[in-house]
Amino acid sequence: MRYLPKSPADRSEMLREIGAESIDQLFSTIPAEYQLRRDLKIPYQHSEQEIISYFRKQAEANANGYASFLGAGAYRHYRPVIIDALVQRGEFLTSYTPYQAEISQGTLQAMFEFQTMICELTGMEIANASMYDGSTGAAEAVMMAVRVTGRSRAVVAKSVHPEYREVFHTYAQHQGIPAKLVGYTETGRVDLDALEKSVTDKTACVLIQSPNFFGTIEDVKAIAEIAHRKGALLIVSIAEAVSLGAVKPPVEADIVSLEAQSFAIPVSYGGPYCGVIACKEQFVRQMPGRLVGEARDKHGRRGYVLTLSTREQHIRREKATSNICTNQALVALMATIYMTVYGREGLKELALQKLAKTQYAAQALAAIPGAKLHFTGAPRFHEFVLELPISPKRAAAKLLKKKIIGGVALGSWYRELKNASLWCCTELTTKEQIDAAVEVLSK
Repeated sequence: MRYLPKSPADRSEMLREIGAESIDQLFSTIPAEYQLRRDLKIPYQHSEQEIISYFRKQAEANANGYASFLGAGAYRHYRPVIIDALVQRGEFLTSYTPYQAEISQGTLQAMFEFQTMICELTGMEIANASMYDGSTGAAEAVMMAVRVTGRSRAVVAKSVHPEYREVFHTYAQHQGIPAKLVGYTETGRVDLDALEKSVTDKTACVLIQSPNFFGTIEDVKAIAEIAHRKGALLIVSIAEAVSLGAVKPPVEADIVSLEAQSFAIPVSYGGPYCGVIACKEQFVRQMPGRLVGEARDKHGRRGYVLTLSTREQHIRREKATSNICTNQALVALMATIYMTVYGREGLKELALQKLAKTQYAAQALAAIPGAKLHFTGAPRFHEFVLELPISPKRAAAKLLKKKIIGGVALGSWYRELKNASLWCCTELTTKEQIDAAVEVLSK
């Protein structure tokens, strides 16, 4: 009855009501050759207990208990149990777009708190109520800069996540936004000399990532000076939100595009994630996505409403700032609860744990005979590029035999790093796991 809510008696009553004697008579207008007269080729029905036992057995085939050093924009973090307990409440889980502010104050307030916390984290003055993810957020930020400046060109750092760059290219080719790619130096940072030559009086923006794809922290201040001298805006993409617990926020930027996946949002095969755009207040009318504002009613009571949402649902399509017509309200709520639970000091402690474990792992793995640590001349956060005396493919195979997933091979994105891989540590990485990986690769 749980899965077939209509009993035989219910069906008979329904048939009588519509004047049919049987199911066959109801569907008699369908030609016989299109009617299925046999049972479906699926297993017969099972009890709830049998179904649960079946799926538990299937789950045993999953790769459980593996140590993982994967990162590259998708990060494993501990999720406090309070997250699901709150987001699965019906008021949040089943709610739709909060157009009617009178009955949506809880959802709207949660979005407003999310925006406020993002501003505090990034050092920006305005934040939206979230975007689809960090990659689309970065592309939308570039289009926003084009609207703000009236210019049509972009300069993009090669150290930006390669998949973010691919998403941007998809947007740009149909928006008529040519992009200049700027390389990196031996420190892993943006090549400032090449950047200086690439930014012109036709450049709308410079897009960088910090910490960048290699885990290196960029010199945001120097890059901002180069961009601003030519009248261009600086966009800083942040793929690892936890970094803001220890890394100085990019206050020199004009627009910040943030991926909040690390804030209690499961990796979950790539989504759904939670992107954000934050910016200086002067650019708010060109900000894409949804924005929640605080208001007062005629009695002076505080309330929350959608405001300045210049999306295609609200105004003429050609005037819309984005064709993203919603936000990630539920996953943004996860991030809001996560930031509330950890607080300022908690996020700082979490970031410092990642820094310490990454430092230990980088030193231990680099000490393997024949290994080389790339990009050592600049500060980094929780990822590092490592070249081993064997190929990334062979290293991965050796590690998997010991239930360890090594770093991400970089050759498919960076030919010059074809023998290197990107390693990541989070608070879930233990010293024992690091030592085990070193032991396997040392043999």
